[in-house]
Amino acid sequence: MNIEEIKYLNLLFILPALVVIFFVYQFWKIRKQKRFAQARLLNQLSPEKSTFKPILKLAMLLMALVALILALANPRIGTKVETIKREGIDIVFAIDVSKSMLAEDVAPNRLEKSKQIVSQIINTLGADRVGIIAYAGTAFPTLPITTDYSAAKMFLQQMNTDMLSSKGTAISEAIYMATNFFDDAETNKLLVLISDGEDHEMGIAEALQEAKDKKIKILTVGVGTEKGSTIPVKIGGQTQAYLRDLNNEVVITRMNDKVLKEIAAETKGKYVLGNNSKQATDAFKSLLNTIEKTQFEAQEVAEYDSKFQWFLAVAFFLLVLDMFFFERKTAWIRKLNLFNEKK
Repeated sequence: MNIEEIKYLNLLFILPALVVIFFVYQFWKIRKQKRFAQARLLNQLSPEKSTFKPILKLAMLLMALVALILALANPRIGTKVETIKREGIDIVFAIDVSKSMLAEDVAPNRLEKSKQIVSQIINTLGADRVGIIAYAGTAFPTLPITTDYSAAKMFLQQMNTDMLSSKGTAISEAIYMATNFFDDAETNKLLVLISDGEDHEMGIAEALQEAKDKKIKILTVGVGTEKGSTIPVKIGGQTQAYLRDLNNEVVITRMNDKVLKEIAAETKGKYVLGNNSKQATDAFKSLLNTIEKTQFEAQEVAEYDSKFQWFLAVAFFLLVLDMFFFERKTAWIRKLNLFNEKK
């Protein structure tokens, strides 16, 4: 059994409040009646008035409300269970978040363009699993392998150049992390490495060898221009200055596609210039079609049948029945004198 809209069950907390209001009202009414006349006179004025019927009507109203609330929550019963086998590959996106990615030689800037590319690629996926790594001077695992594309996009949009305090760009660190980021499942693996190509560390050859040993293909996406650009320093969305080096000279960052092309070639992957999002997405699709998809998940899925209509019927029946209950005494109950109504 499954509750589709469990939030509506919070309305059940109204019921105790209604009970309290009812008894407060009854107590107030009794006090007013005592001030109006003596009990003997009140019995003569309304001899058919029942003290039990109001409680019965309250109980019926509460049961009707419970049935209506359950109808809103929509209880569902599983009617069918089947096993679904999913086929796809594991894809890890490694995104450069170093300060050079703030350069605006690609609109709106290199980092935002990278995020746009990844988002569009995710939109083309079917049953593949994805993960995200952020890297600058070090690498940081942002999102583990998952099939939740909505979560992937949410984490993607939160990426920025302040995620990592270490300066520089260490592409080898991203590759090393990616090789251990994939789980042990026997699935084909693809690393999408997005960067402007500026690499300030050594050890790429060793990292690439480990990627090849684990049969990981790498699609490299270069973002930026060879002409390069300055790196703006913004406060409140407004450019206040430009990043300077230790000699107090304005830094000019240029894309280096040479290292990115070498990485792609070494792993039998592909390199693409990412300044055009569609071109990068098409290159990804082309490479993806060359990778054999493998079964990586078997999942039992239950198909649920909504039962809210049954609770609506019960609520309607109780409300209609309540209309036929009057607050005067019922003859056969009066004869039984169950509630000591005879004096």
